[in-house]
Amino acid sequence: MQRQSDLPCKDRPAPIGRLRVKGYIMEYSNENIRSIVEAQRKFFRSGATLDVEWRIRQLKRLKTQMQLHEKEIIDALAADLGRSEAEAYFCDVGTVILEINETIQGIRRWARPELHFSGMTCFPSLLTRVYHKPYGTALIISPFNFPFTLTFGVLAASIAGGNTAVIKTSSKTPRCTEVMMKMVSEIFPDEYITVIGGGHDVADMCLDQRFDKIFYTGSPAVAKHVMAKAAENLTPVALELGGETGNWCIVRKDADLKDAARKIAFFKLCNSGQICININQVAVAEEVADEFLEELAAAFRKQIGDDALTNDEYPHLITKSAYFKCADEADEYRDRIVFGGKGDPETLRYQPTVIYPVGTDEEIVKHELFSPLLPVVPFKDEKVDDILNVIADREHGLALYLFTKDISWANRVMETQQFGGGCINEVCLHMMVKGAPFNGTGHSGMGAYHGVWGFREFTHPCTVLRGYTKFNLPLREHPYKGKGNEYKLKALKLFER
Repeated sequence: MQRQSDLPCKDRPAPIGRLRVKGYIMEYSNENIRSIVEAQRKFFRSGATLDVEWRIRQLKRLKTQMQLHEKEIIDALAADLGRSEAEAYFCDVGTVILEINETIQGIRRWARPELHFSGMTCFPSLLTRVYHKPYGTALIISPFNFPFTLTFGVLAASIAGGNTAVIKTSSKTPRCTEVMMKMVSEIFPDEYITVIGGGHDVADMCLDQRFDKIFYTGSPAVAKHVMAKAAENLTPVALELGGETGNWCIVRKDADLKDAARKIAFFKLCNSGQICININQVAVAEEVADEFLEELAAAFRKQIGDDALTNDEYPHLITKSAYFKCADEADEYRDRIVFGGKGDPETLRYQPTVIYPVGTDEEIVKHELFSPLLPVVPFKDEKVDDILNVIADREHGLALYLFTKDISWANRVMETQQFGGGCINEVCLHMMVKGAPFNGTGHSGMGAYHGVWGFREFTHPCTVLRGYTKFNLPLREHPYKGKGNEYKLKALKLFER
């Protein structure tokens, strides 16, 4: 397949030999992955990626591919995840296009060197520049739940920063990987960007190589392994994780219960709950718990019908292992299931399932579920601080959602709790805001991306001061004592105060 490049053929690294199956799915070894990385290093050193206009052209090519291959992307998401066309476009096609658009619009401004006044202690230098330099060759490890958004959204930031990239996709979404391989190979040479499939063994082969930047999206447990491998080469790492104990949603007694239920139901249905920022458990004021549960059940029925298992718009769990993990956990709480609770192992669909009541110390609210199970924890509204203390005592979540009419209280909570990002009287939309970062903290991640934040994540600031050969003051030079030198300390104290 012919591929385009802005470099003439004579300037491109030699092609890399691979074993191809069905045209795109490949087998790998340490040797050929090493050759990919070495070729990308050579390409980066050529300087081709440093030109901002060149980067913009690559971003436009990526956007065009998203548009040209829209049907293939949607079909692949249906095959791997059971996604409907509308959900696939909203979550994995349109989102990437919006991210690329924002990056194209802003990159010239973001990449411009910053000018800083050097200060009197640096006289006669007056101005210092801060350059935003690419790291070099990046490794992007993406997850299964939003294969295109969490691959090409990150890739857009890497391209904007001026890096080359090796992308390791999830083995759980083979059709999506095949489409991504095809899309990338049509427009980018391997020595610039390449997509690699395979399982954990292939991921480890990638992590055995020396990269200049690693961006991993996935679980905290695997993130620890990624960081340990990165530490061997002191490679900077960005992590986007779901959090060890999941994300909380709090519904106060003054909340608009119908509105809260509608939004919570939508979010729990999306991708069958397999979303890193999804609601893991809902804490509901016990004064309104019964009414909230009725509204929640009504919202589920309105959005997905009486039986989600027979609705072809409802996504399925990613693997049999994920399905039976969900089903087994639901069975442990069978006597407290107030909505749903049925599944189909053939289709891997499991109904949205509400479990009530659940205590804050029960196992189901102590780990990330990544499924359509929704434990509901009752609390006395006047004791809401107790719920906040429980949340604060556990590992930081990637998201926090509050439903209340008391906006002053909600603002105080958002300012004082530790979490990645969140919403008041809304769900998930904070990650769609232009110019705002998407990030976590602690067990929910480190680093940030989207828009300018992604550009910053894939570049490092480099400060460069220009000196002069004339008018240099000897304040910093020895000797500091003796006749004629007493003024130095006085001058330094004047300038450095």
